[in-house]
Amino acid sequence: MSAPLLAVEHLSMRFGGLLAIDDLSFAADDKKITAIIGPNGAGKTTMMDVITGKTRPDSGTCFFGQTLDLTAMSETDIAMAGIGRKFQKPTVFPEHTAFENLELAMNGPRGPWHSLFTRLSGEQTNWIEDTLATVGLLEDRHKVAGLLSHGQKQWLEIGMVLMQKPQLLLVDEPIAGMTRQEVERTGELLKSLAGKHSVVVVEHDMEFIRSIASTVTVLHQGSVLAEGTMEQVQNDPKVIEVYLGE
Repeated sequence: MSAPLLAVEHLSMRFGGLLAIDDLSFAADDKKITAIIGPNGAGKTTMMDVITGKTRPDSGTCFFGQTLDLTAMSETDIAMAGIGRKFQKPTVFPEHTAFENLELAMNGPRGPWHSLFTRLSGEQTNWIEDTLATVGLLEDRHKVAGLLSHGQKQWLEIGMVLMQKPQLLLVDEPIAGMTRQEVERTGELLKSLAGKHSVVVVEHDMEFIRSIASTVTVLHQGSVLAEGTMEQVQNDPKVIEVYLGE
């Protein structure tokens, strides 16, 4: 078996008297979808904060690509190393078009000031349009982002993260507030990314997770409660008791 792309080992994190993460260990395989589920307060967001360098754990390690300990790196260095994060609420530029949003997110010196004085190369234009096609927004590339639907804004932000060329993509509750049709499209999108990227999805909706992920990790009170296929975790008595409320 090949080594995992991401290996979280014995992470612990306290906020005052609250133990947010308690000796947490899990792994994400290269170019596959790994799902993280669990009730509110299970430690999912704190875990993602640690992986991306937003929060320093009290103890433990988090290795990326077997050699980089993310707990010793800055947020910027972690992003440069190839980890991108899609937050729950989309943070697009509402006054700019979908195309312009991806241009502003492009990996390299493509910020607003730089964009005033430089023109995109043909290769960069193709890259943006290919990414828009991937997230299903090519026909809406000239539409102002503020006029896109909620689901389209979520896809646009995934596209913005993809412009950073991440090796690992962290996606936080991607289907919150979506219509059923948008949920299905989001599942298809995430599955299309696996094979090119590693994807870690944090989500509450078990049926959605069943449709996209082969491996599921269930968190509870900052620790791993169960791991396996969706069928295995859904039939686990511990998961039934604390997650399904039965």
